[in-house]
Amino acid sequence: MTGEVASATIGIVSARGWQTHWNKHPGVRSGDELTFGERAADRMRAVMGSWPFVFCFFAVMVTWALVNTVLLHRVLHHHAFDPYPYILLNLFLSMLAGVQAAALLIAAKRADAVASEIAVHTEKNTDELKTLLAENTDLTRQVKTNTDLLYELQARIAALGGGGAAESATGPAPAGDVTSDPPATV
Repeated sequence: MTGEVASATIGIVSARGWQTHWNKHPGVRSGDELTFGERAADRMRAVMGSWPFVFCFFAVMVTWALVNTVLLHRVLHHHAFDPYPYILLNLFLSMLAGVQAAALLIAAKRADAVASEIAVHTEKNTDELKTLLAENTDLTRQVKTNTDLLYELQARIAALGGGGAAESATGPAPAGDVTSDPPATV
């Protein structure tokens, strides 16, 4: 069951890319393992780095301009709380730019931490795979050595049993011979 879930998750992640599913990577801390600041940085990156945020931001600016210029000043003939040069809006945008620069740096730092965790996990897996591959190669060499010894023994037995020197020089005994059957594997 666990393998099916893991393969389904890998399929989803590979289809959509790591950019949106980095938190499903087994080497990346998530949930309760994260500090409050790391969770906040992840949410901030997800919200501020999205098209809905950009469109909402532009909508607020256009609404601000329309309410101040058209609705309050021209339609209701009241004094707009922030008339045309939009000094108050510029003040808010300047403050937002200062805070947003720090927020983007925090989000970038968190993204670097995630990339580092993925790299460490990948390196660990690569080292484990290299070890397993070396063990597999050693086992394959042992099987090859034992198989060669078996063929040599079969050839010698066939030579002792009356097959002569010609058969031992050509290799193992024919397939129908009892001595040519491979040994049973465990």
